[in-house]
Amino acid sequence: MKSKLPILLLGLTIVLSACSQKPAETTNAGAPSPSATPAKGVTKASDTYPNAQLLTDVKWVEEHAKDANVKIIDVRSKGYEAGHIPGAIALNSGQLKDSKNNTVIDKDKFSEVFSNLGVNADTTIVLYDEGNGNGATRVFYALEYYGHKDKVKLLNGGFPAWQAASKDVSTDVPTVTKGQFTAVPNDKLITTKAELQQLNLQGCVLLDVRSAKEYTGEDLRGNKNGGHLKNAVNKEWSEAIDQNAADGVPKFKSYPDLKAAYENIGVVQDKTIIPYCQTNVRGAHTYFTLRLLGYSDVAPYEGSWAEWGNADDTEIVK
Repeated sequence: MKSKLPILLLGLTIVLSACSQKPAETTNAGAPSPSATPAKGVTKASDTYPNAQLLTDVKWVEEHAKDANVKIIDVRSKGYEAGHIPGAIALNSGQLKDSKNNTVIDKDKFSEVFSNLGVNADTTIVLYDEGNGNGATRVFYALEYYGHKDKVKLLNGGFPAWQAASKDVSTDVPTVTKGQFTAVPNDKLITTKAELQQLNLQGCVLLDVRSAKEYTGEDLRGNKNGGHLKNAVNKEWSEAIDQNAADGVPKFKSYPDLKAAYENIGVVQDKTIIPYCQTNVRGAHTYFTLRLLGYSDVAPYEGSWAEWGNADDTEIVK
């Protein structure tokens, strides 16, 4: 058997370099002049998510639901059989996690899962869940990690948004023609325990997206040890969602509000951001949020606290 050491060293070198020598962010030459005043009722460019194409709405889904290269995937934890968006197929996001290795399932298994869902290399995928859940964002992260970047969208507000718009639902299970999806991992989008233990944190931000009590160690959540990684800042994942919308549908907060919330705790775009939670489900939600905001260097710690908080060789702060 060939040694895996060169591969591991290469991956470690990539992350270390990213955290210590990240290039300065370029400016948007096409941005409007600060003096430009939009017409009444028109959204200012500065209020638009930089990667707004990653988030879609009911109107877009309805208009493109029957497109040959669009696949709608329902990743709710329950409720698919009772009614779903017509044409949607179900996926349990939990099956994408290899709990034995604290990582996403390997590329061959991942390829098989999405090929069986009818996904091809050119397929646009629309994901939806309970709205404020994190099943859809977990699948989003896994797909981007395995090379399907910029071809995945989230329905803002999830299934509640579809219901609030009084759209038809279906109990039919679509017949799926097997696709040809080939997963190609991108190690720049993932951080490992070994890498964390050797990081030069000058160019990185460790972002703990768990609850405040998990962060302080008061809530062990079944782990051997409680607390957080040294130098990690805390911003709970759910704070990205507006729970008080007029129509009762939970949706992402505005770009200005989210931008300010992250920058105020030092989560800035000229550093590598490493989110983590318990198993990188909530961390994946923050990965999506930061992608939406235009962050280009986000590499979640996939093993998260399930690995770090139960290991004997990790440094823990309370």
